[in-house]
Amino acid sequence: GGTLGCHRPPSPVHAYTLKGGWGYKEHGWHAAEGTYVFEPPGETHTLIVDDDCDEMVALFHVTGSLIYVDPETGDVTGYDDVFTKLEKAKAWYKDCGLGEDYVQQFIR
Repeated sequence: GGTLGCHRPPSPVHAYTLKGGWGYKEHGWHAAEGTYVFEPPGETHTLIVDDDCDEMVALFHVTGSLIYVDPETGDVTGYDDVFTKLEKAKAWYKDCGLGEDYVQQFIR
């Protein structure tokens, strides 16, 4: 199991589950292997991976940012977008010894 903190995407998100299963704490549905999910913009939710799932693999097509929110108050606590993800990737490749420029091969 695992979680992705409570977040609200301001743009549509499309997801396809390749392995394992997951859902949203706030909803009763379940995404199993082979499941397509559409997330409407502006919906706040907390992704939870099945407790008995050793590995969950899903492709999420995020067309904007993720805004992280406090689940109790709805107050914004942070965000991720393409630029914050690139900075995190650069730091990870640098820490692994490949150098932060390694990420450039993935950018057009």
